Amino acid sequence: MAERLNIFALSRPNIRILHYTWFAFFMTFVIWLGLGPLMPFIQEALQLTDQQAKVLLILNVAMTIPSRIVVGMLVDKYGPRIMFSSILVLGGLISIAFAWADDYQALAILRFLSGFIGAGFVVGIRMISEWFPARQTGTAQGIYGGWGNFGSAGAAATLPIIAANFGSEDGWRYAITFASIAAIAYGVLYYFIVSNTPKGSTYFKPKKSGAMEVTSTGDLLLYMLMNIPLYAALALLTWKLSPAKMGLIGWATSDMIYAGLAVLFLVQTWKIWHMNRHIFKEPVPELHRYRFKQVAILDWAYLVTFGTELAVVSMLAMFYVEWFHLSKVSAALLAGIYPFLNLFARPGGGWISDKMGRKLTLMAVFAGITASFIALGFVDREWPVIAVVGLTIIGGIFSKAGSGAVYAMVPLIQRRMTGQIAGMAGAFGNVGAVLFLTVNSLVDYDQFFMFIGMVSAFVLLLIIVFLDEPEGQMAEVMPDGTVQMIDVK
Repeated sequence: MAERLNIFALSRPNIRILHYTWFAFFMTFVIWLGLGPLMPFIQEALQLTDQQAKVLLILNVAMTIPSRIVVGMLVDKYGPRIMFSSILVLGGLISIAFAWADDYQALAILRFLSGFIGAGFVVGIRMISEWFPARQTGTAQGIYGGWGNFGSAGAAATLPIIAANFGSEDGWRYAITFASIAAIAYGVLYYFIVSNTPKGSTYFKPKKSGAMEVTSTGDLLLYMLMNIPLYAALALLTWKLSPAKMGLIGWATSDMIYAGLAVLFLVQTWKIWHMNRHIFKEPVPELHRYRFKQVAILDWAYLVTFGTELAVVSMLAMFYVEWFHLSKVSAALLAGIYPFLNLFARPGGGWISDKMGRKLTLMAVFAGITASFIALGFVDREWPVIAVVGLTIIGGIFSKAGSGAVYAMVPLIQRRMTGQIAGMAGAFGNVGAVLFLTVNSLVDYDQFFMFIGMVSAFVLLLIIVFLDEPEGQMAEVMPDGTVQMIDVK
């Protein structure tokens, strides 16, 4: 009989690691996403225009897309212990520097750099996968992701109170500083209280770094193609800042960024080719192969689930105000229900994956996402607001459960590359946020919801037709050259 995961069994080392790690993730989200609830204070104190405030919010998420890819590679090479500690300490220092900057240019640069803090999520995925067996990894990853994500709600509940009660117009500076000092302190503590693996276990590392290893020629082509959306999302952000949209950077700057992204894409494509070109001469033995299509489908799945979460939480209060004429306070309270769903929905998605199977769970949650958002696509201003709130809650439960189900499967593809796989999926989540928020800025709210429903339907089709249920074992090569078989079911 499978051992039950008891989150209160603190005498067990893996349970302690789970709690230490979700709280590390929680702290990264407090100092990263605390910008949103503090923006009214910052805007008033520094007399920023609406456009300047919006740019800071955009810059806050821009760096996260490439950072999750890079951090995924680094965590596989160096281990989650040093990486999570480094992100908390360095991120806290950058956040303090932002808090005490007065020049808008300095604020913008420091907020752009702060985006790498959002990559901390990837680190914990690898840590949890090392400490929990396959039969429990979905539940453990769901608790880690759901409770860590709650850091955004924690920031919203505490930082504005500090800002309003300390330091007068500099209250926001004190709020960010206090949170950052707490993150730095916990980063140091985390280094001394955790280890990368249980005692006696091997920490498997990629054979090479710089790009992900693939094991067939078809997978190599698919990997190259899957990098396009990452750079396209950064180009989309550039367009939003350019004279074509917000006019906050000039045409010359825009063209330089586009050219830089094109060069980076070509360099990354060359790295992928250089690392994997050997498969044309020496095919990888079947025992060591994995299917990159599994990675690609999970990337698109997380684009929908986490992308929807970030996009909806950003526009929901304004939707309630503009369409149903609620007060700003009432709209904010109703919209605040959405992030709270993470406490149970994301762990629930992971738990159901452990019990019912990975593919079946993803099919079920994506059917729910598709149905609920297509239903919201038919909403009009005459609907009872309670019905609309109910539908958004249902859609939120399915999308957050979907995030838990995605990361219940990520660690079961190839152990030594879990960080890279988690990083790529995480980056696609931010791509989804950029995509959906851009659509939201171009169309009406009902069309925005319908667009999410249609994208979700497309990904559901990919899951049904192409996704394989993890089963059997994966092979990993030990440092002495022997092969270890790891259960994935």
